[in-house]
Amino acid sequence: MKTEDRISDLIGRMTLEEKAGLMFHTMAAVNADGTLFEPSGDGGMFPSTRWLVEDKLVNHVNILTMGPVAPSKIAEWHNRIQELAANTRLGIPVTVSTDPRHGFIDNPATSAAAGGFSVWPEPIGLGATKDPSLVREFADIARREYLAAGIRVALHPMADLATEPRWARTSGTLGSDPDTVAELLKAYIEGFQGSSLGPDSVATMVKHFPGAGPQMNGEDAHFPYGREQVYPGGRFAEHLKPFEAAFEAGAAQIMPYYAMPVGTAYEEVGFGFNKGVIEGLLRGRYGFDGVVCTDWGLVTDADDVFGAPMPARAWGVESLSRLDRVYRILEAGADQLGGEYCPELIVSLVSSGRVPLSRIDESARRILRDKFRLGLFDDRRYVSTSDAATEIGRPAYVAAGLEAQRRSIVVLQSSVLPLSEGVNVYVDGVDPDVAARYAKVVGTPAEADIAIVRRHAPYDDTRTTGFESFFHAGRLDFTPSELAPVLQVTDAVPTVVDILLDRPAVLTPLASRAAALTGNFGASDEALFDILFGRTKPSGTLPFELPRSMEAVAASREDVPNDTEDPLFRYGHGLTLD
Repeated sequence: MKTEDRISDLIGRMTLEEKAGLMFHTMAAVNADGTLFEPSGDGGMFPSTRWLVEDKLVNHVNILTMGPVAPSKIAEWHNRIQELAANTRLGIPVTVSTDPRHGFIDNPATSAAAGGFSVWPEPIGLGATKDPSLVREFADIARREYLAAGIRVALHPMADLATEPRWARTSGTLGSDPDTVAELLKAYIEGFQGSSLGPDSVATMVKHFPGAGPQMNGEDAHFPYGREQVYPGGRFAEHLKPFEAAFEAGAAQIMPYYAMPVGTAYEEVGFGFNKGVIEGLLRGRYGFDGVVCTDWGLVTDADDVFGAPMPARAWGVESLSRLDRVYRILEAGADQLGGEYCPELIVSLVSSGRVPLSRIDESARRILRDKFRLGLFDDRRYVSTSDAATEIGRPAYVAAGLEAQRRSIVVLQSSVLPLSEGVNVYVDGVDPDVAARYAKVVGTPAEADIAIVRRHAPYDDTRTTGFESFFHAGRLDFTPSELAPVLQVTDAVPTVVDILLDRPAVLTPLASRAAALTGNFGASDEALFDILFGRTKPSGTLPFELPRSMEAVAASREDVPNDTEDPLFRYGHGLTLD
């Protein structure tokens, strides 16, 4: 039987409640021992997995591994939830998804640290390589590891352009240049999906349509103060270029962003509620007929998200009831509601006559099509836990990730590189055991021939409440107290200063004092030392410009790439040390 006939047959046998359950893609906690999360009382942020699958009839879940969970245990968990789903009336398999989990940054809202998977630079580091073949290799290896764990939808890549330096999501992008990002994004999708979606694919959910980079003042739309997206440079169309490449590559799914456009031709409501953006632009102009899933939590206020309340991201429609918010989302053209599990609201809208059943069937068909194409109804429902143990974190994959880390590191300036092996070195922010494989580690700058200091890009560390605490936002410049211990070292001995550039930091005070300045985007001490000591030649170049001052950042336009006046280091800068 052809896939479309199988879909029609299944839709014809489904109840309204079962169809509504398809339309929710929510979070599920994974216990460290691979068992299903079943709280004895109030589960807090996470409901009972059994309740989600059996009572709510939800069969799309985004896994959250709070703390270390071995990849083989994720595979065990996957098989357990599939067994649970197999015992429901129609036995519809669960589609398991994940945020990125191959990097260094651990933010429950956006990405998980690798934790047993091969370790690569953050996506912005892939952007620093500017190499589509490397990006394709990453995606292919990540696909193999995801498949082994039973993960079939990647809640990535981000097609957003890093045009606002302060934006907290910059590390998840592939950079600021639309043409480069488009080229890399195409390779990324091809590596995960192949030439077409099939049993060996991982579907990509490309986000955040129509481009989430131009956040007003760089504030993130997870929060009420970041709900507005602005285009003072008139570059709305430029932010669509990476998505056009994604459509060309056959991206299976699309996620609109939380933000509401301000000063455009579109209604000033969040993109997930925005009919002009989803039905008009995405479906109409671009002809996209895949699954559209909203970003997480547009409908329901949360009482406790990592210790603090968090309102639904219903920007522009805050006054609407939960039922009316769901109505607006369906009217806008979305197929799934991310981070929610309230199918009874869809049932109510259909039962009352406000939404026709044909509208629900339209989304159900798109959603089921991906389940069938991925082979979840056939041979791909379960995974081998023994294969997961050997495939995930395979030495060849780990070596490829380490090489990508090396290739992403940018040498910004230097009067001392490459360093000579065996010199006396003082380290700060570095594992001394790693440093000892390259040089003699000493205890003070006074004893050293060279110092190596690693730091994280600065951010506003006063945002410490609940969900906010996971986002590096606000300032990009170091405070005097942050600079003082670093400058004390640079003044005592020639010093290499390395900065983790999850955002474009203001490095002006360091540039005048450091003997060498490097930027990384998620790289181990080993990867950095291979560059510093000449075992590997540097080849990374900046995926965004580095501003000279916060005044220049504040004066730049949110939607224009590389728009700060007189940047300290321009987009594409990077020394090769020839």
